[in-house]
Amino acid sequence: MCDRLRTRADLLRRVRSFFDARGVMEVCTPVLSRAAGTDPAIEPLRTRYTGPEHPRGLDLYLQTSPEFPMKRLLAAGSGPIYQIAQVFRDGEYGTRHNPEFSLLEWYRPGFDHHVLMDEVAALANACLQSSLPIEKIAYVDLFREHMGWHPLEADLSILEASAREQGLMVEGMASRDQWLDLFMSLVIEPRLGKQSLTFIYDYPASQASLARISLHDPALASRFELYHRGVELANGFHELADPVEQRQRFEQENLQRQERGQRQLPIDENFLAALETGLPDCAGVALGLDRLLMLKLNASCLDDVLSFSLKNA
Repeated sequence: MCDRLRTRADLLRRVRSFFDARGVMEVCTPVLSRAAGTDPAIEPLRTRYTGPEHPRGLDLYLQTSPEFPMKRLLAAGSGPIYQIAQVFRDGEYGTRHNPEFSLLEWYRPGFDHHVLMDEVAALANACLQSSLPIEKIAYVDLFREHMGWHPLEADLSILEASAREQGLMVEGMASRDQWLDLFMSLVIEPRLGKQSLTFIYDYPASQASLARISLHDPALASRFELYHRGVELANGFHELADPVEQRQRFEQENLQRQERGQRQLPIDENFLAALETGLPDCAGVALGLDRLLMLKLNASCLDDVLSFSLKNA
């Protein structure tokens, strides 16, 4: 226990030293919000406040990421910022998941996702005290290499046949993205970053999340993920700054939630108002510190690096 506490403390010192040297300011934003991210793949934890201003109670959500308030700070002129945050996600527990975990998130005005990838690699090497080589692979090329077909053009019957060849369950797959997520998580991901920091970039536009659509190809989003030793460590975007398009995405995600039987979530109007005032051209990324620590300590699961996991919280 004491060794991993010291290693975590050293990791946090390295993170802060890294950003101090680069002139990136540390910030702190609220954990509770009246709104929540609408991504159907991420379920927030909800709580309720009761007090003089709200005697009947007010629903509040624990942050799944500090992204929205940090972008409000960017729109207000903060400049480059980072945050080490505790975040919360319902229904997530396993070897690489815990409902509460530590997330490092930062934003770089003037960067695109390609420039940010280099900084992410520098931080990861600094924290791991390594000099791992950097590998960058486009999402389309990744699937061609590992699966032998184009992820955006192959007929769904080809995807189903590939899944059966891999011995994967294929029932209930309603969309191309579900198929691609299946192959990514169960077939491709374990092979990534064996002896390198491997970045996958330019995801399908349908998986853009909060990234802008590529200027070079409208079928692609300006998004990347980082993998090392088969573990996803980071998710980054060249950030979407258009408030109209962002609202449309939120509304579409709430429709998807409704179709899947999930609770629709309140849209963050304060965040959209900040986009209206003007978000600087920037790139941002979220990196899982607990997973990074797990790799640093050669641990097999998150429980081995957390002070207290869900089992003994």
